[in-house]
Amino acid sequence: MNGELKAWQVLFGGICALVLTIGLARFAYTPLLPQMQSQAGLGVADGGLLAAINYAGYMSGALLAAWIESPVWRQRLYSWGLPLALVITALMGWSTSFGAWALSRYVGGLCGAAGMLLGSGLVQGWLIRAGRRPELGLYFIGLGLGIVVSALGAMGMTRLELDWAAQWQGFALLGLAFLLPAWVWRPPVPPPAGKAAAAQAPNRRWMALMVAAYFCAGWGFVINATFTAAIVEKQPLLAGQGPWAWLLVGLAATPAVFVWDRIARRTGDVQALLIAFAVQIVGVLLPAVADGLAAALLGALLYGATFIGIVSLTLALVGRRSPANPGKAMARLTLSYGVAQVSAPALTGLMVEASGSFRAALWLTAGVMALGMACLAAVLREPR
Repeated sequence: MNGELKAWQVLFGGICALVLTIGLARFAYTPLLPQMQSQAGLGVADGGLLAAINYAGYMSGALLAAWIESPVWRQRLYSWGLPLALVITALMGWSTSFGAWALSRYVGGLCGAAGMLLGSGLVQGWLIRAGRRPELGLYFIGLGLGIVVSALGAMGMTRLELDWAAQWQGFALLGLAFLLPAWVWRPPVPPPAGKAAAAQAPNRRWMALMVAAYFCAGWGFVINATFTAAIVEKQPLLAGQGPWAWLLVGLAATPAVFVWDRIARRTGDVQALLIAFAVQIVGVLLPAVADGLAAALLGALLYGATFIGIVSLTLALVGRRSPANPGKAMARLTLSYGVAQVSAPALTGLMVEASGSFRAALWLTAGVMALGMACLAAVLREPR
């Protein structure tokens, strides 16, 4: 079946899958969160709790992906996640029950794991077998596009004066356009790995340091992914500007994948990750040290330009180090990312409700990211 598909088809199908399983099933929650708070009575702490439930689903999917050895089942679960992402997106607007929202966010996390981990592993494995450069930067353009689609969709439907529930339904309808190419151009079931590929694997200390660094990256990612729009909305005179900040994140992330691939070729993957962590820390702290739209939007810009590079470089690096089953290796690493994604938004929601400000949570996030840089510096000292 490899001969029947072209590289652009596999990559474009994967990009559409990411827009569907991450951009709509997950990221649409961010620009719609302020409306759900004002129209549906969702509190800040409950908003953070729903985000934590979403990442609990994501972590459950990562556990499943880390456990599955069968190539057939990896491809099958990836396929199931595509239409299911549409169903759970629609579910958010079908009910005002917190239980229904929680179910949607949990299953949405499972779908996100299918797109991010199973999908990226299948795509990278296909590229390796086809003799192509096994970088995932182009594939992960789907993350930036997903943010752009969710931001523009929310802004457009708000102008049409659709309420929060109708907007969730609108996103589900929009997802049909991405489901078709994602389904038709799915990567085929990979063949069983040979003994030579199975013997290649990173050593335990190297993997442990990367796991710790990726935990810190997950903390930085989820705070911004969940609360970017809310951080802007909470500042005086900036009400209604949240979707613009989220759009800026997507616009910065979309071309950034190519930039980080180029930086990594010049400096090396780990050195490029250190640069990305440092820039993201600056972006995290900007809205903490300065009020105003400029600081908030510049912080969103730097976040968008870095988080996608961190994800792409880390998963591609680990996938190349584990050619026998790239998706399984990525999933094991992502479990630490998932732990951060479950704990960080719930803690942040409580901190914001207690203090009335995002400042303390942003400073904490910057500290966690700095710890991640220390782990990466230790990785550089590891023998190849």
